Amino acid sequence: MSEQTELGRFLRARRSRIRPDDVGLPTGTGYRRTPGLRREELAALAGVSIDYYTRLERGKETRPSPAVVDALANALRLDDEEHGYLRELAIQAARRAPQPRPQPSRTVRPTMELLLETLRPNPAYVVSRTNDLLAANPGGIRLLHGMADWPPRQRNTIRYTFLHPAARDLFPDWERKAKGCVAQLRAVAGTDPDAPDLAALVGELIVKSPDFNRLWERYEVRAIGDGSKTFRHPVVGTMTLSHEVLTLNRTEGHRLVIYMAPLGGPEHDAMTLLDFATDTAEKLADTVSASFMA
Repeated sequence: MSEQTELGRFLRARRSRIRPDDVGLPTGTGYRRTPGLRREELAALAGVSIDYYTRLERGKETRPSPAVVDALANALRLDDEEHGYLRELAIQAARRAPQPRPQPSRTVRPTMELLLETLRPNPAYVVSRTNDLLAANPGGIRLLHGMADWPPRQRNTIRYTFLHPAARDLFPDWERKAKGCVAQLRAVAGTDPDAPDLAALVGELIVKSPDFNRLWERYEVRAIGDGSKTFRHPVVGTMTLSHEVLTLNRTEGHRLVIYMAPLGGPEHDAMTLLDFATDTAEKLADTVSASFMA
């Protein structure tokens, strides 16, 4: 409790003054150890994760956005004066907080660009520790159908899985793929929970994807590794590819992901077609897909 900020103390005190039935929540029949609302109840009312809200109360998180402050004020039923006080506490907490760490480097060495080209026709790409897509060969960017439509700074394989409209068609076993993505992010969070790149990605996905929020609360942890994945690709058809993930030296967690298939087989032929596919073929596949959905 010695690390708790005035912001955290205020949130805790006001939370304890609100009964569940004040905000339309069931009180239940069992004994409630917590006076007022539980943390998870207030977090749900404010639309933030329980992890994030707990860190606010404990003083581990000291930079809530204005939107989060407003959501908390509404959930706590603060009047205008109390709402203004909460805003001021948030400003003061941010001033006392240590300066945020710089974002991890997104720079990819020229030798890695050369290696990606050498690996063709095998799809391959380089991702950051939070799966930002930093570089890719033609097959690598086309393998994730529609990824190239996003601006480079938005390209992230986990964001793609949960937010891109093509992802659920591309991955036949989407639920398994999604669980793996979240478990991998949980592994990163265990080693560096205050990382700005991690916090930004998790915060965005919690807000935009109910599926991500559901899986994030399960606290499953798994590091990404080798294996195989099936892709139902609109340009080259369904293919199952083996993959390896290699950690790159002298980087901040960058990894090289390479997909492979036996020479002479149909999957290798599909990889080769994907490598030489044109943007026109990709757009044609999108048009055909849209016509079927209409």
